[in-house]
Amino acid sequence: LEVFTESADVFVLKDVEKLASKKGVVLQTIKEVLQIINDIGKATSDIAAAQKRQQEVAALVQQAKQGKEDSGEREQLMKQLQQLQSEVSVQQQELQQHAESDPETLARMQEAAQAAQEAANRWQDNVFALQSWCKRKFEGREGDVDTFFKDQGFNEDAEYFA
Repeated sequence: LEVFTESADVFVLKDVEKLASKKGVVLQTIKEVLQIINDIGKATSDIAAAQKRQQEVAALVQQAKQGKEDSGEREQLMKQLQQLQSEVSVQQQELQQHAESDPETLARMQEAAQAAQEAANRWQDNVFALQSWCKRKFEGREGDVDTFFKDQGFNEDAEYFA
């Protein structure tokens, strides 16, 4: 290390090797010491860069906190926000309660009722067709067929849905 402290000059690797060998230092030792010094320099610069990043992040955090301190005005605005959110929630519930009066909803309900009515009439047709088939298939036992259908809740006098 004496080689470096004797002068403030910048050294090239070969110059350091020459000066150190004149002082009796083995070449391998010179290379190891230079590598250690280089590694320390890199570590120091990495530490400095990390400290700088840490300071930048701290500054950004501080900057982000500005204007968000717990002040009376901020608390008042937060209460107002909560109040408005609750009002919106109440209005959405009221809107859902009145959704049945919505013309589009009523139209969809009418279409669904019409489809259900058509399906009920179709099933009634199917039951009449089944009853007629049973009477033909079990000829002579029409009374039993009628009794079976009445027991199942089907009335021959049933009318179609209008």
